[in-house]
Amino acid sequence: MSPRPAAADLVVVGAGVVGAATAYFAARAGLRVTVVERGAIGGGTSSAGEGNLLVSDKEPGPELDLALYAQRAWRQDLGEHADHWEFEAKGGVVVAATEQGLASLRDLSVQQRAAGVEVRDVPHAEIHAYEPHVSPDLRGAAFYPQDAQLQPMLAVAHLLRLARESGALVRAGTEVTGFLRDGDRVTGVRTTGGDIPAGAVLNAAGTWAGEVAALARVHVPVRPRRGFVLVTEPLPPRTVRHKVYAAEYVGDVASSDAALQTSPVVEGTAAGTILIGASRERVGFDRSVSLPAVSALAAKAVALFPMLRQARLMRTYLGFRPYCPDHLPVIGADPRAPGLWHACGHEGAGIGLSAGTGKLISQALAGRRPDLDLTPFAPDRFSGGPADTEGDRT
Repeated sequence: MSPRPAAADLVVVGAGVVGAATAYFAARAGLRVTVVERGAIGGGTSSAGEGNLLVSDKEPGPELDLALYAQRAWRQDLGEHADHWEFEAKGGVVVAATEQGLASLRDLSVQQRAAGVEVRDVPHAEIHAYEPHVSPDLRGAAFYPQDAQLQPMLAVAHLLRLARESGALVRAGTEVTGFLRDGDRVTGVRTTGGDIPAGAVLNAAGTWAGEVAALARVHVPVRPRRGFVLVTEPLPPRTVRHKVYAAEYVGDVASSDAALQTSPVVEGTAAGTILIGASRERVGFDRSVSLPAVSALAAKAVALFPMLRQARLMRTYLGFRPYCPDHLPVIGADPRAPGLWHACGHEGAGIGLSAGTGKLISQALAGRRPDLDLTPFAPDRFSGGPADTEGDRT
């Protein structure tokens, strides 16, 4: 029996920033791409992030390698479009309030430099040259010039626009309900808008990627990790000049604790509002507002920037980071279901890592050797049993 003819070379499931970046690079590589999204474009995790492109919060290893690669993709491959998504190379300042915290920060910066990260040690006397309004009680800091910020919803919208200009199709309000198969091989998707045959299918469904994988009878343990962001009234320009966060944030990112964790992360926007994070907790898809989380974020932000005590909050919003138990994204072809690929599980780093992920996936799909080894991100690295759900509540 001859294989079903492909209506697309690639179907991308999910129109968040990872799916949009992959659609862009794949379409530019000459592949026929169709993007399907069950809800609104960028309506999931991409709509609830701060737009951070960070290297400062990553320890040496595969994720940092991917972050450095993604930085180059954002700045070089996509640099001509940077104004569309308000790309701002503002840099990051990581601060330490104790001598022990400063020693840990200095140790991390030594390791990061060896891995290719640009980092400058900032002694106590120089901190206010970077951030005039920060607390005077800090012991020291580190400046990361590679850290940047963009507006994630604009990035999604314009990446998809650019992909369409290269021939891609985008179908919102189209839910994947199953997969077309030829034996074990995935040959397309079944959707609420009809079947779409394809040479390959990419699972870029963010926090819901585990559910999409299960439709193909494979196990990818992506689970939601809830986080809140506070937004202040507009303040004078450059009140907060960089992304500023406490050194313990790095440990919170790497933690697998299901309970609430908060560490102060403060940054300004072009509109003058100040964004305040970051919280993490595994409570399933519970969208209730957590007063303990919001209160802790506000108190820690004021401790870091005392002048924020006088600022009024306009709103708070929440989102769900796609968490994997080993804190590495899932990127690449799935040998358990040939024809199925994954680009998910980036947790809170999806905005920053999306450009690198999309470029690597498009290289592999086009038959080229990817610029980075994808082995550490292999989809089949997990056991076939139930996902790690300890502490998750649905």
